Amino acid sequence: MSLDAKTISALTDRVLHAQDHAHTISKLTDEHPSMTVDDGYAVQDELRRRWIARGDRPVGVKAGLTSKAKMQQMGVDVPGFGILMSSMARPENGLIEMDQLVHPRIEAEIAFVLKSELKGKGLTIEQVIEATDYIIPAVEVIDSRFEKFKFDLVSVIADNCSSSRYVTGGRPLDPRKVDLRTIGVVIEKNGEIQALGASAAVLNHPANAIIMLADHLAARGESLPAGSYIMTGGITEAIPVSRGDNVVARFQDMGSISFKFV
Repeated sequence: MSLDAKTISALTDRVLHAQDHAHTISKLTDEHPSMTVDDGYAVQDELRRRWIARGDRPVGVKAGLTSKAKMQQMGVDVPGFGILMSSMARPENGLIEMDQLVHPRIEAEIAFVLKSELKGKGLTIEQVIEATDYIIPAVEVIDSRFEKFKFDLVSVIADNCSSSRYVTGGRPLDPRKVDLRTIGVVIEKNGEIQALGASAAVLNHPANAIIMLADHLAARGESLPAGSYIMTGGITEAIPVSRGDNVVARFQDMGSISFKFV
């Protein structure tokens, strides 16, 4: 890390205020050009500590920037990882309030729920699947707090990888009974198709996102415990949304997820 604890705390203040009050801020690296990825995760760690102190509860982890489309869209070349808190969950067929968000976008993802711990570096796809209880459709509402949705990897990690809301629905599937590379997804907004994709867009296999996540956690002395809910990253580019938009994400053989922005 290049930043001291006082600076990390001050940056956390800035990010948290932007998240709580739905306003934009400049990239953190504009003021701290020497800021490292480890510094970004230090801010994220402090965010988690403060959320828990408020009474919130961590429920899982998200991988972000895991498809070529998202990497190109955001101008980065490696994934980032963020924390999912219980307060971020919204019900299927429910409403998402726009006044709590800055400039939200939606992306369809495959989520994994673990039945046993995943720990260590260099895991295989087979080990990830064996540790998985089921996969289930998910839609993440990402909402970068940075001006014009422009950021670098270090800054977006400090902003918890643009996490804001997520919705889970559809039908769970046994990952041993489906080709996890060929699940088709269609995103519709107000009845019009916005994006099409297949799950192989996520690092050629969504389990690869979990392998990279386990590597990242192992370097920090952490693991993915049984029961973890893991979102593996957007299959298509992120789709901007506005107040009044109705969203439906359809997953091949897994049903659909719908909700509305109000």
